[in-house]
Amino acid sequence: MKVFVSWSGGKDSSLALHRALEMGLEVGCLFSMLDEDGLRSRSHCMERSILESQALALGIPLICGRATWETYEEEFKRVARKLRVEGYGGGVFGDINLSEHRHWVERVCGEVGIKAFEPLWGEKYENLLAEFFSNKFEAIIINVKADLISGEWLGKSFNSDFIAYLKRRGIDLCGERGEYHTLTVYGPPFKQRLKIAEAERILQNGRWILKISKVELE
Repeated sequence: MKVFVSWSGGKDSSLALHRALEMGLEVGCLFSMLDEDGLRSRSHCMERSILESQALALGIPLICGRATWETYEEEFKRVARKLRVEGYGGGVFGDINLSEHRHWVERVCGEVGIKAFEPLWGEKYENLLAEFFSNKFEAIIINVKADLISGEWLGKSFNSDFIAYLKRRGIDLCGERGEYHTLTVYGPPFKQRLKIAEAERILQNGRWILKISKVELE
């Protein structure tokens, strides 16, 4: 079956992509929802240019929708219907345990007439993290809640040291409620590695954000 992968650019969507390929699904494109200006993603506030660089590194086309939070569902459905007409039978998502997210995904996909795949659903955090690291995925920390996580972590590798830090502070290990976000720079599906060439740390709306202005492919 031909599918799209709902793409945030982080660890969960990367692992969902990896599992989808292992399941034998044909991944036709990555699908990202951007803000109304089309400049950055709704989920992680990631610059569109970074998502495009990931798509190039993966060798998979990137399709984008543009919406406010109020028009998000309408725009998601519009793009999904277009993909269905083009032969897509499903979408792959990286949810782990947030029921409200899964219910939304299943409802919206059902209304459009495609199947929702949730390959990470219900897995133990420790198992998912072990799989991510054992498969040699590489990611960096790009966005954290300032009242929970030090901004000093921005730009650093997403690794066992960071997981240990989260455990000590009693923070959700996979950041399911937005405690932190990551950017995957390499892994099994990638044909090239992303290298951050220019970036700065900013504090915005209670979050430390790594504002990346330039990436290079190696």
